[in-house]
Amino acid sequence: MPYFTYRVSELESGRKSVEYLDKFEKYRDARNIIREKRNDSSIEKPEEYRMIFAKNKTEAETLLTAPREERVIGED
Repeated sequence: MPYFTYRVSELESGRKSVEYLDKFEKYRDARNIIREKRNDSSIEKPEEYRMIFAKNKTEAETLLTAPREERVIGED
């Protein structure tokens, strides 16, 4: 399965917008591109770059945009 890279933006409605960047067969190649993008992003307009391991582009986008429950750390 390949690694997909995306630029993720938060919309005003709270939903996420994903922009496909590229697909890589090797983890190391995808990781290096994501690191470069994160280092190049400006401080005034921070952008989130994500890499995801998925069967296809549709599954990757679904996983990135799906709402996630907050992690509970410890017990109350």
